[in-house]
Amino acid sequence: MRVLLQRVESASVSVDDKVVGQIGPGLLLLVGVTHEDTEKQAVSLAEKAANLRIFSDEEGKMNLSLVDVGGEALVVSQFTLYGDCRKGRRPAFVEAAPPDMANDLYVKFAEHLKSLGVKVETGQFQAMMKVSLINDGPVTLMLEN
Repeated sequence: MRVLLQRVESASVSVDDKVVGQIGPGLLLLVGVTHEDTEKQAVSLAEKAANLRIFSDEEGKMNLSLVDVGGEALVVSQFTLYGDCRKGRRPAFVEAAPPDMANDLYVKFAEHLKSLGVKVETGQFQAMMKVSLINDGPVTLMLEN
């Protein structure tokens, strides 16, 4: 499982020009799932994202987590995180999990974030989405397990 994490001032996701998820300060989390991933990994990465100390404290040091600052999370499924571009000019997506499995783990990830007290908004699985964001920093990290 891979999660591309971006610290944001705000973010939103739209489907057919309708906003389906929107947050203020917090994290945009693009979630990709591969064939070997498990619920345990989804839970582990959700905890990592919620507790990673990447928000500034009163001294301006990255010392606080999403939970500490009461930030929000926008979780968007992103199978292209498993795109393989090593050969040719077209990415191969054979490492991405099948849709049913990917959706189950994507939902588990979002639900576990909610259980940690984070306000969570989501995209729409398998839809053509438009994601807007205002980066904060920018701070962009790849989480993987």
